[in-house]
Amino acid sequence: MSLAGQRILVTGAGKGIGAAIVPRLQAEGAEVIGLARSAADLEALSAATGCRTLRCDLADSGRIEQAVAPIMPLDGLVNCAGMVVVEDALNVSVDQMNETLAVNTTAPLILAQQVARSLIARDCPGAIVNVSSIAAWVGTPGHAAYCASKAGLDAITRVLAVEWGSQGIRVNSVDPVVTRTPMAEQAWSDPEKAGRMKSRIPLGRFAEPEEIAGAVAFLMGPAASMIHGISLPVDGGFSAG
Repeated sequence: MSLAGQRILVTGAGKGIGAAIVPRLQAEGAEVIGLARSAADLEALSAATGCRTLRCDLADSGRIEQAVAPIMPLDGLVNCAGMVVVEDALNVSVDQMNETLAVNTTAPLILAQQVARSLIARDCPGAIVNVSSIAAWVGTPGHAAYCASKAGLDAITRVLAVEWGSQGIRVNSVDPVVTRTPMAEQAWSDPEKAGRMKSRIPLGRFAEPEEIAGAVAFLMGPAASMIHGISLPVDGGFSAG
């Protein structure tokens, strides 16, 4: 199996895309640790997959390194945890912006730093995948905080790729179109709004979490050994239009 012997942390593993990534990486032979904020979600994840779990609130940037230290060293990282605030740009608050950036942008950087330091100290190659969004490069009404956070995450992906490539650490991001997760159901609950978005996707539908998990598994594995520093759209052709 392509990820046999690899120890990989997946954040946001309690629901949605993260919960689909865990068994997908396990199927490739990886030992997966699932991180989430909710104890109930982690209990369900452990029961379904048997993976080791770690509870951590990624909005609390000052406690991330300490929380993750007991599961080090790691061979890979999937930054999948995310949050969305649906609020128009005139009314989005500083607190909403700060919390969204903390979870979606700052926490992935902190975790990537921690994993990269360990890999470099052990002189080991590794892979990091950041789960971003097409919102990184498409303005979406009501999503000022979310779009900014994902654009920042894609920018960080490129910088880390340039800086860490010589150390054998590959860094990429996956940019899904709207994916059928609990978070997306909140943001796209209006049928008219959802219908307009689907009409812009040539395949005519939103993505499924398992489809994003497949792209993540590919980028984490040896078949993607020369793929580095990209933001891969998984968008049903949205970006082709």
